[in-house]
Amino acid sequence: MPEIAATSELAQKASIELPKSSMREPLQGRVTRLLDKTIFSFLLTLIALTAIPSGKGVLWWDAAFECAVFALGVMWIIQCFFSGVWHVNGKSLLAPLFALMIFAYVQTLPLASAYTLDGIQSVAARAVSSDPYETRLFVFRLFALALAGALLLRYTSNRKRLRKLIHVVIGVGVASALFGITRQAIQNVDWILTLYTPYPIWVDLLHLRLDEGYGQFGNRNHFAFLMEMTLGLVLGLIAGGGVRRLPVYLVAAATVWTALVFTTSRGAILSMLSQLIFIALVVTSGRPSREASRPTNRGPSWKWRISRSLATRAALVGCLVAAVVLGIVWVGGDTLVTRLESVPGELSVEATPERTGARRIEIWRATWRSIRANPVAGVGFGGYWAAIPAYRDASGEWTPEQAHNDYLELLASGGLIGVAIGTWFIAVLIRRARKRLHATDSYRRATCVGALAGLFGAAVHSLFDYGLHITINALVFTVLVAIAVANGRVETKAPS
Repeated sequence: MPEIAATSELAQKASIELPKSSMREPLQGRVTRLLDKTIFSFLLTLIALTAIPSGKGVLWWDAAFECAVFALGVMWIIQCFFSGVWHVNGKSLLAPLFALMIFAYVQTLPLASAYTLDGIQSVAARAVSSDPYETRLFVFRLFALALAGALLLRYTSNRKRLRKLIHVVIGVGVASALFGITRQAIQNVDWILTLYTPYPIWVDLLHLRLDEGYGQFGNRNHFAFLMEMTLGLVLGLIAGGGVRRLPVYLVAAATVWTALVFTTSRGAILSMLSQLIFIALVVTSGRPSREASRPTNRGPSWKWRISRSLATRAALVGCLVAAVVLGIVWVGGDTLVTRLESVPGELSVEATPERTGARRIEIWRATWRSIRANPVAGVGFGGYWAAIPAYRDASGEWTPEQAHNDYLELLASGGLIGVAIGTWFIAVLIRRARKRLHATDSYRRATCVGALAGLFGAAVHSLFDYGLHITINALVFTVLVAIAVANGRVETKAPS
């Protein structure tokens, strides 16, 4: 009898304790799922909101973006605590970024003890960076972008979310294009002047003064970066067969293309043509379909051989580029033609009487002198503007803040060490993207082609400008990297 009583007491305790444990686990699961959806939704919202005001005059908005990303990082840690899974996707891509952050922080450290010069105690002069404060800000910005990329790789976990992410990027690009075209069209309308005189507070906050900038950007070339990345993504999806409603995507591509041409940016035109060639070569050199590559007694059909021949691809690319060039000249008009004719003067090595040193060739030559003087560790990320006056032969009325060539600026700011880290990142990106280009899922291949086309356009334009220094452009660039290398989970449809 005592044994029976003890058994009944144990059963009662078990019946009381089991519901508590069974309730704890579903609660953790609900919290984990809620945080998963919330973080991904906030990421999409953040991409859209970051594009509203863009440029150097809205640093408060850039700071808000960084704080929002850090808040999402805290939510990520909370979710990992509840789920018990501490997994980070894309570690091979994040590794060079964190190495660059560490190197940039080392550039701010004093190489020797502080000393006094003309009665002023100085530590910054003994550091590698010419402006340690700006270099530390660079570390914070890069960390925010790297964290945003890690979150995108973590929470873009199925095809449905990948499609949403792509649509948000395209939506931001199309909305920016429409705003840019509209603002450009009303600049000369008389009644609009009454809205700008005097400038209302919203104009000052967003820096949308008349005849300054393009769209929501303070510089037409920076606006062109966003258009190039959006256009490459849309055209890659279309060429790769990854769209369901082709007319919608064609309208989006036409809108972005028109806004891009209206910028009359010479670097943007070259980048767009480079993107078209890139897409044509990647798509036509892809793997054959199962039907076309089915083995026969005579080998591949003659239609297949002709369609994949080098001459056919060259003719296709030539016709495509010729058609686009004619369209560009027709839409851009005399303004674009005039700007294209000014390219030889921009690259001329002859000195101007004013000696302003504002031409790109003069900036590049001064940057190269800086590189030769600081070949190993550079002058510090963000410290270019402080170091470059010592290497310029100009009047000094104007000082460039950037090198107008991100590759030269990388070498000037980080030296050979910075270039090595950048090469490491590019090598990892190419290796991972190649795997996605050979995925069995056609939609996954199309998204990868589109993302790489957008990245390629920004990479070409970076030879002449510094648009990736703008937060929204850097964020969209990060999103395209995440789309290009997202793992195989997005190759299967999301469960209903």
